[in-house]
Amino acid sequence: MNESTFSSKQIIAQRQQLKHWFDRPLGRSLQDCEADRLRSILPSLYATNVVQLGRTGDSNLFESCVAPRRILLEFHQAWGDCSVLAQPEALPFEHSSIDMVLLPHTLDFATDPHQVLREVERVLMPESHVVILGFNPYSFWGLKRKLMRQRNLKAPWSGQFISLYRIKDWLKLLQFEITHGSMMYFRPPFQNPTALDRFRLLDKMGDRWWPMMGAVYVLVARKRVEGMTPIRRRWQLRMVPNGNGVTDPVTRGIAAREKTRRAGRVRC
Repeated sequence: MNESTFSSKQIIAQRQQLKHWFDRPLGRSLQDCEADRLRSILPSLYATNVVQLGRTGDSNLFESCVAPRRILLEFHQAWGDCSVLAQPEALPFEHSSIDMVLLPHTLDFATDPHQVLREVERVLMPESHVVILGFNPYSFWGLKRKLMRQRNLKAPWSGQFISLYRIKDWLKLLQFEITHGSMMYFRPPFQNPTALDRFRLLDKMGDRWWPMMGAVYVLVARKRVEGMTPIRRRWQLRMVPNGNGVTDPVTRGIAAREKTRRAGRVRC
C-alpha cells in the first residue's frame, strides 16, 4: 500500500485502531519491549524539552526521559489528554526550538512520512535528536501483513511498514547523522499470552542469529550542523638559517632565491 493513498480520515481511523490494539495482549507485550529499549537510550540523550508525536498505548514512553518539559502532540481531540493538538506534517513549533522528538510509529501512520521528518528537522535544535520506532517489513510481522491481502486491514497491519533503509535515506537527505539503530521483538505475532511467553527465547536468539528480522526497529539520529570549511594556506611560515647563525622566515629565503634567479637571467 502506497503512503500517498492515505487520506487524513484514514490516518485518524488507523491511529485510533492502533491505540486499541496496543491494549490487547500482543500490543501490550510489544509496548513493554519498546519502553524497556527506550529506558536504555533516552537517559543518555540530553534534552530540556521533548515532543512525542502521537500516543500509541497506555505506557509512558517519557518515563526514562530526563527532560523537565514533555509535550504530547495528538492528532484528534477525542483521544484523551494531550499538550498540543496538531498534525505531524505541520508542527506548531518555532524553528530550532525543540531538543528531542519521539516518533512512536508516527511514520507508519502518516499521510506524508517524509514531510513529517522535514518538520522534525525544522523544529529541532542543532545537535538535537530524533528517536523513531517503526514496524519492520522484513520480519514475521511483515510477512503476515503481506499474506493478509485484504482491503479493510486494521492496525497495525494497515500501517505502511516503512523499511529501515528508506528511513535512513530520508534522514541522510535531511542532513541527519545516525547514532543508534537496533531491532527488537523477534516473536511471531500471536495474540495468545501463553504463546508469547513460550516464544520469549526468540528475542535473545534473534538478536544474535537473525538481527535484521525484528518486528520493530528503533533509530536515533542527530541533527548535524555543517561547520565552516577552513581555507587551506598555500605555504606555512617556518624558520631557516641565513648563514649568520640567525634564523629568518622562509619567505625571506624564497625572495633571495628569486633575486639570484633573476640575476642569472641577466647574465645570460
